[in-house]
Amino acid sequence: MTIPHDEPVFEISVVARIVGVHQQTLRSYERMGLVAPQRTRGNTRLYSQHDIQRLQQVRRLVNELGINVSGVEVILRMSRQIEELQAELATLRHEHEQLRARLGGL
Repeated sequence: MTIPHDEPVFEISVVARIVGVHQQTLRSYERMGLVAPQRTRGNTRLYSQHDIQRLQQVRRLVNELGINVSGVEVILRMSRQIEELQAELATLRHEHEQLRARLGGL
């Protein structure tokens, strides 16, 4: 069985071990808006594989590159904007090719 990339299934204790940080650090990252885990009805945090990858990226930026949390926020925001722009560009290129194909048929 394959778990969807964005399916929230991991509890905070498991994520802390996977990422290699204390649970309190994860709570702090959540307060800063670096990650937004889903919540159960009982208010338990559940993280997805996507959340874990994001947290690993945060950890690398902080621990390996020495970037402060404010810098990490900027980097993550800019990365998201780049991904959105790349997706938009891909869509526009596809539309452009479709229009060229239609015009070529005329």
